[in-house]
Amino acid sequence: MAFFKQPNFKANRHKTREMPEGLWTKCPSCADVIHNLALAENLHVCSKCGHHFTMGGADRIASLVDADSFQEIDADLTSVDTLKFTGVSAYPERLKSYQAKTGLKDAVVTGPARIHRHPVGIAVMDFRFLAATMGSVVGEKITRIIELSTKKKMPVIIVCASGGARMYEGMLSLMQMAKTSGALALHAAAGMPYVTVLTNPTTAGVMASYASLGDVIIAEPKSMIGFAGPRVIKETTHQDLPPGFQTAEFLEKHGLIDIVTPRRDLRDTVGQLLDYLAPDKK
Repeated sequence: MAFFKQPNFKANRHKTREMPEGLWTKCPSCADVIHNLALAENLHVCSKCGHHFTMGGADRIASLVDADSFQEIDADLTSVDTLKFTGVSAYPERLKSYQAKTGLKDAVVTGPARIHRHPVGIAVMDFRFLAATMGSVVGEKITRIIELSTKKKMPVIIVCASGGARMYEGMLSLMQMAKTSGALALHAAAGMPYVTVLTNPTTAGVMASYASLGDVIIAEPKSMIGFAGPRVIKETTHQDLPPGFQTAEFLEKHGLIDIVTPRRDLRDTVGQLLDYLAPDKK
């Protein structure tokens, strides 16, 4: 005779625990589940393992500049399909899709601001928009903020993140490498400092142009930084790559990057550099 009977779970067999979408994010590094409000309060950094999530342009600017000091310029510049690119998804449709998803016109936000009371020209790339690929609009907006900063004798701060040139625009995209670099040469000739902040990932044409031209180059921890990807390099050279290859820490050790700075310290780090490089506050 059985003294204990097996519970009957049939009544609850089809009952599932529902979790509202959009409230939680799983950390890809430590698998911790983080409430999105807590993640935003911690500047989109995992409080358990320090993993740095992708950060939108607006949040990035708010975390860096003095309150209410940023004034966006060239906000209405939008890309056009000059080459009439056709494919699985035509370029104009992809632009409209990402504009709707992100609320941005293109992959960079620019304008004058202040950091620790220093007037600066700042550009922040947003990886959420077509992987922050550099097309004509990205190159033009960055060139314009550099030229404005040269005219007003302000330092330039560019927060970089990019998958490279925008293939939909072909050679017009690659031309932006020379245009932005030329503007930075004139800015340097005017004696004004330029600081770059490299975030995950910063690659290809952006890394081969303005991202690597800073007087001081800062990177966020564990960011992937380089021109070609590690798989391409390995297949081309037929060599095993060293551990940590193309990470911010590896590049700092080998002299390509000056400082690896956690996001929570980034504003103060840039402010201290400006105190040294551009001590006169207006």
